[in-house]
Amino acid sequence: MRQRETLRYDQTVFRDREVFEFTYMPDEIHHRDAQIRELALLARPALRSGSPRSAILRGPPGTGKTTTVRRLFAEIEETTQQIAPVYINCKQHRTPFAVFACIFEAVVGYTPPATGKHLDEVVRVAAKRLGERDAALLVCLDDANYLHEARQLNDLLYRILRLYEAWDVRKPGVFAISSDLRLNLYTGLDERVRSVFHPTEVYFSPYAKSEIQEILGDRIRQGLYPNVVPKTNVNLIADLTAREQDIRVGIDLVRAAAENAEGAGRRTVTRKDVMDASRSIITPTLQKRAADLNDGERALLYRIAEMAQQTDADMTSGAVYEATQEYTSTGATTYRTRLKRLEEAGLVDLPLRTDRGRTREILLRFAPDQVLAACEKIGKTSAA
Repeated sequence: MRQRETLRYDQTVFRDREVFEFTYMPDEIHHRDAQIRELALLARPALRSGSPRSAILRGPPGTGKTTTVRRLFAEIEETTQQIAPVYINCKQHRTPFAVFACIFEAVVGYTPPATGKHLDEVVRVAAKRLGERDAALLVCLDDANYLHEARQLNDLLYRILRLYEAWDVRKPGVFAISSDLRLNLYTGLDERVRSVFHPTEVYFSPYAKSEIQEILGDRIRQGLYPNVVPKTNVNLIADLTAREQDIRVGIDLVRAAAENAEGAGRRTVTRKDVMDASRSIITPTLQKRAADLNDGERALLYRIAEMAQQTDADMTSGAVYEATQEYTSTGATTYRTRLKRLEEAGLVDLPLRTDRGRTREILLRFAPDQVLAACEKIGKTSAA
């Protein structure tokens, strides 16, 4: 019997909605084998009564850094008591007390009171418990760039890494995650911290489209019933995700498109469901990236979008530079710096063209009208 195309009010296209939450831990981490192996090697000395090594994990947003560390930490917790892994979200925990409260809870087993406990006492109790367990502390500071912005990173790393000097514990290790490619966490540290913090840099590159298709395919199989997302629309979502270079965008697109279909009482996601979802998800992403630019970078982005609207515009780097001189007399070095910043922010691509003497072409990752609207909105907000 042919399956009905419409859903009853009590039916759903979702097998498991949790699969599309950003906190969901997939059974298998695709295309991050090299990074998992490297981080595991850094943790391994602690299994032989030694100390774990430290690392800085760098890469654009949505490239699997957090998921990779959380998967490794879960495996450590399941297999050994020799290491005490502690994951800390530094967007939420930006003070020394908040960070050490997370360490305290993971090591001791309960949350310290928010008042009445001095930081030194929290550190003392956590260190005492580590010594009793003879466990090596391995801390992940996710989004450590927020600690840097709050001017807390130096103090926190110093306190964590030098625990062994004041207490009978092994030297801890720190995995610091940063998605801000402009920031070099290590060079921004004090000399006193660099003397004990010798991290290995582990880089996470954006996923290729074929890798995105495999990751999204797994989520769709786990989270939705069969045939909810036709292959053509999986490819469409993968295309949109590859343009954003953020796997979280793709996962959110699948969820939102499925919700659109379900809300309309349909069992199958249509192209319109995907495109409607993209407008609610991708536009805020563009807005956030544009808002993080300085005025000069945003002005260059605006001019690039204006030129991209012209069908016959020469979008090579040199031609765009000449065009910008009509609006501002920016030097070539400043121009290149700003252009590189737009690339790092995920707003443009700069592929090399050899047909015109090894020049770079400037390609927007968003529709020009969307870019112009985002820049204008930011300008109005700033002027208000």
